[in-house]
Amino acid sequence: MRDINVGIVGLGNVGSGAVTILAENADEIAARLGFRLNLEAVCSRTALRRPMTAGMARAFVTEHWRDVVTRPGIDIVVELIGGTGVARQVVEGAIANGKSVVTANKELIALDGLNIWRRATERGVSLGLEASVCGGIPIHAVLREGICADRIETLFGILNGTSNYILTEIEKHGTPFNAVLAEAQKLGYAEADPAADIDGFDARSKLALLAAFAFGVRIDPLQIAVEGIRRIVPVDFRYAHQLGCTLRLLGSARREDDGLFVSVRPALVPLSTVLASVQGAYNGVWSRGAYGADTFYYGQGAGSLPTGVAVVSDLMRVARDLQTGNLPRVSPFGYATVTEAAPRDIGEQRREWYLRFRVVDRPGIIAALSAILAEHGISIDAVLQLPDEDWRSLPFVITTEETRESNLRAALARMSEFDFMAEPPLALAIERGV
Repeated sequence: MRDINVGIVGLGNVGSGAVTILAENADEIAARLGFRLNLEAVCSRTALRRPMTAGMARAFVTEHWRDVVTRPGIDIVVELIGGTGVARQVVEGAIANGKSVVTANKELIALDGLNIWRRATERGVSLGLEASVCGGIPIHAVLREGICADRIETLFGILNGTSNYILTEIEKHGTPFNAVLAEAQKLGYAEADPAADIDGFDARSKLALLAAFAFGVRIDPLQIAVEGIRRIVPVDFRYAHQLGCTLRLLGSARREDDGLFVSVRPALVPLSTVLASVQGAYNGVWSRGAYGADTFYYGQGAGSLPTGVAVVSDLMRVARDLQTGNLPRVSPFGYATVTEAAPRDIGEQRREWYLRFRVVDRPGIIAALSAILAEHGISIDAVLQLPDEDWRSLPFVITTEETRESNLRAALARMSEFDFMAEPPLALAIERGV
């Protein structure tokens, strides 16, 4: 069999990891494939101003992506620059030039992956997406083929390693959010602008992709309810522990008779569940099927080498397709037809709730809040108050019995008008079903 030639566009964290693996593990890769993957070209904005690694010694190096996607002899283009601007041009340019594509771009694929897949199919080339969600966890392959005979009913995921690192550090050390975020930025877990991670947008794109794999539907990421972790403070973990829970930023998708409930937001997770054990910069995905029951997948969700493994594994799959002259036998989304769908109104979902209040203490506060909850048909399960807190800004928690989210949000809007509120109430779902 002939060798397969690869061009990589983007030499950041993931691109560097892929180059390292292609060079250092070349013999193992060749032993598995029966032929070699050659790094033929590399594009980076700083490619000509940085030392060449061993893996790039024979490669054509350029700062212009068009030099890669139009270069004769390249079979597969790997897009690793991210975003939806130039990255889209790279992917579409490669397909137009008859080259297969591997990408780790969850934002672009969540937004327009179906159209990109159709164009690739029409052009007779392959599309590899494995690295776009959960880095080192082969969750695409699991949902696409590993458990494809099952009917997925519920899926929960800790999909962002940065947010998970921050939450578990707050939990372990009682350190305030901003201090942990600054440390995460020093360690390289968080970007200088961390909004995509801590506000839930990165996890939202990943959840949209997982919904396609698990349920065969394409959901616009902008239609997914999203909340971030900026308001989580150490006292929330102290209360959560009293309730036998911890806090995680969860992407959740639940199948109902008339559609899917999907959301990304911090939630209370029972300590007895496997998702509660996912700590630091790790990811975890838990699914429940109608026939196969519960399965769980765990691993590093980001990082140069773990994500590089996913990229190169995709390269190997696509290279095999090229050698046989066939398109992939399974669509990259796992369904022959992926349908457009809008999620169900999250306000219709029923949950138990954790409500944390910070107030200036005075008589009658609990009675006033209880009256608002009662007006909206919401029953209180418990009232919790830790000792030794500052009376001028007193935090306490009310947990509720299961209620419709729209009712709860209406009640919170009323509560926010009270003059004893030091800040708006914090509402977190209690996810008992994980």
